[in-house]
Amino acid sequence: MSAPRILVLDIETAPILAYVWRTFKTNVSHDMMETDWYILSFAAKWLGDKEVMYHSQAGRRNIEDDKVLMRKLWKLLDEADVVIAHNGKKFDVRKIKARFILNGFPPPSPFKVIDTLLEARKEFAFTSNRLAALTEALCAEKKMTHGEFPGFALWSECLKGNPKAWAEMEKYNRQDVVSLEELYLKLRPWITGHVNVAAYQDPDDTACPKCGSEDMQRRGTAVTQTGKYIRYQCKCCGGWARSRYTINTREVRGNLLTN
Repeated sequence: MSAPRILVLDIETAPILAYVWRTFKTNVSHDMMETDWYILSFAAKWLGDKEVMYHSQAGRRNIEDDKVLMRKLWKLLDEADVVIAHNGKKFDVRKIKARFILNGFPPPSPFKVIDTLLEARKEFAFTSNRLAALTEALCAEKKMTHGEFPGFALWSECLKGNPKAWAEMEKYNRQDVVSLEELYLKLRPWITGHVNVAAYQDPDDTACPKCGSEDMQRRGTAVTQTGKYIRYQCKCCGGWARSRYTINTREVRGNLLTN
């Protein structure tokens, strides 16, 4: 029984460098830009694996040329069925695709995205949905705070080639992925419309659509406008699901009205 390849991913991008006249409410036109953004580094791990993969532009002669880095990321995404990322739909995945097309890569094989930021906003009312706040509240693995190079200093020192800054960037990037994986697993049973993991597995028995476990417990019925369905709860992740087919008789189905 095969399982989907689920990739937990986090990228770090370089800032746009530009000439500006002031620091507040400044519109930067294209001809004011000195260098455009590119990807500085990425960390990734396959869900459930211990290994955290990391690649960066550290030590490269031309730090702005991220084609080698993007080729490594392309290969991972080409393998992935699902990608987990925080703010992934608006930021990470779109940034990655931009660098792919700019570097001349074709699209990788299609994958689905589970965005933990969007899921946290949709299902809950946390005070903050930032990764640092969510992992602080919910996880044993916390998002790392910057040490020797706080705030923007970490990025500016990496651009200068500071090896200590690059070492901190690696720790920061790797830890983001580890804490993101734990956050995803905490949120997973609550996510409605989660990618149907069981559909990839072709299970021998009823399986959880969120985690793929076949350790399911029947717990009552789910009622919709058109009928009743068997309801299940996963004894592994705690998520809820229902059968695809109604348990109503044909006669009852024919008598039901909707509004």
